[in-house]
Amino acid sequence: MAELLILTPASGGSVEVLPALGLLNHRVRVLPMEPSALVDAPDSDVVLLDARRDLVAARTTCRLLHATGLTVPLVLVLTEGGLTVVTHEWGAADLLLETASPAEVEARLRLVVEKSARGPVDDGPQEIAAGDLAIDAGGYTARLRGRPIDLTYKEFELLKYLVQHPGRVFTRAQLLQEVWGYDYYGGTRTVDVHVRRLRAKLGPEHEQLIGTVRNVGYRFDPPKEPRPVEGEEPGGATAEGKGTAGRTAPAR
Repeated sequence: MAELLILTPASGGSVEVLPALGLLNHRVRVLPMEPSALVDAPDSDVVLLDARRDLVAARTTCRLLHATGLTVPLVLVLTEGGLTVVTHEWGAADLLLETASPAEVEARLRLVVEKSARGPVDDGPQEIAAGDLAIDAGGYTARLRGRPIDLTYKEFELLKYLVQHPGRVFTRAQLLQEVWGYDYYGGTRTVDVHVRRLRAKLGPEHEQLIGTVRNVGYRFDPPKEPRPVEGEEPGGATAEGKGTAGRTAPAR
């Protein structure tokens, strides 16, 4: 049994925010999503933040919670539309759709509590480089030729997962399970939409990094070699240096 704290502007209690909680054996307390309510907030194992209706207020509350030294996992409860807005900057340990089943809610809560109890662990390389693309898994950032890419939370998670498995083909169902969760109800069309958005953000020169395998799914196709940075020729010579190399001073 976990101690759960729900912050919500709704008046219908925990079952209105996340109906599955009514079928689970957790101790749940509900407080209004207001700064004053956080001062005397009871201790909890997980804070669930209701971000279903007002995403602006939810993001502000996330910042406030982290500014006051939140030490337990923060989980956002969202509608499907909210998934396209949330980024790593919100500081959420996980996301839950309001329609999530009791089994999914139980599994996700258990995992975030266990991870929090273990503390920081070494999950392997935090930075992954693939040609012009660099992924910082710890900082939830992606850069293309040194420039940051503006990604939503799920776009980043999908890109990171594909980059971590270069050349491996995943079906839409596999990606849905690994990135969205085994009990996500959005359907495999969600994967296609996110891949299309990722390709658009990567741009025409790099959209081919995410390859389509017809009638199967998608894979990350790493480039054979990185492209030179603007103004630099292969081998590290700048265009300016190349242009001036070998010139002799004019005769006086």
